Amino acid sequence: MDSEMMSLAMNEQAVEIADSMVEHAALLRVRSVTLPGGARVIDAGVEVDGGYDAGLALAEICMGGLGSVAYTPLQVGETSWPGLTVWTDHPAVACMASQYAGWAISVDKFFAMGSGPLRAHARVEKELFERLGYAEEVDHGVLVLEGRTLPDDTVAEWVAEKARLKPSRLTFVVAPTASLAGGVQISARVLETGLHKMEVLGFDVRRVVSGMGTAPIAPAAKNDLRAIGRTNDCILYGGRARYTIRAGDDELAELAAKLPASASADYGTPFSEIFQRYEGDFYKIDPLLFSPAEVWLSSTETGRTFHAGRLDPEVLQASLTPTS
Repeated sequence: MDSEMMSLAMNEQAVEIADSMVEHAALLRVRSVTLPGGARVIDAGVEVDGGYDAGLALAEICMGGLGSVAYTPLQVGETSWPGLTVWTDHPAVACMASQYAGWAISVDKFFAMGSGPLRAHARVEKELFERLGYAEEVDHGVLVLEGRTLPDDTVAEWVAEKARLKPSRLTFVVAPTASLAGGVQISARVLETGLHKMEVLGFDVRRVVSGMGTAPIAPAAKNDLRAIGRTNDCILYGGRARYTIRAGDDELAELAAKLPASASADYGTPFSEIFQRYEGDFYKIDPLLFSPAEVWLSSTETGRTFHAGRLDPEVLQASLTPTS
């Protein structure tokens, strides 16, 4: 396998999707504005309604155009939930070099986690991109922000400096957690959470050939804090992921046992309760918790598949339809 991956033009593909969002803004219930400094900001749920179609576009932008997302009903226990299927034949690049929210955008009082293909150009997460062996050099980049505040010129200028681009060459797409589009793009991270956990476990994600996953979509929440709990639970207790991997049986059997969310000591209650237990400090939560509920790992070398984890309909139900 080559140590360096060929550029897959994620930013160019994401720009095309963003352009289409602007062209069909009324249908998607999104709004595009150009800041005085030239950066384009697409609001998919902060001051506008956004919606499920905007969520599909947002999820595909997050994956740099290298992943596909489609809606499907999902049965978890005795309950049918609205859900989605996501798949990609470039999981390491689509999920870790683009979709993973690994870039902290902190400017004065503004804060949001950045995902999307601009990360592969800016490469501020140096160690991750060195391990991935992936880079893009582009003249227009796209960054997705999960937050309730739209970026201004100060934020755009800060990002532009870090990314070695002019602000006029940037597109930001923004949606809060407690929005329809925001909830969709988070459920579409069901593959990415598994890839990220493989990274944490020291597995080379470049060996993952393809992936396909499903996850329920959380109903609307009254605020972002409640939405954080619901959207996480859709993956931790309702997410399924299948990965095809260049590895032998012994290695995959060991990886499968560690990969599901249930391998974490923090597993077993709604995420909002876990969050409260650690006094709202994400960094105190076991990082091994964040992964799909159920996984299948298939070997390209032997054709065998290893399965681990299970869905938890009771915890999912308690999270998505609380009685109080």
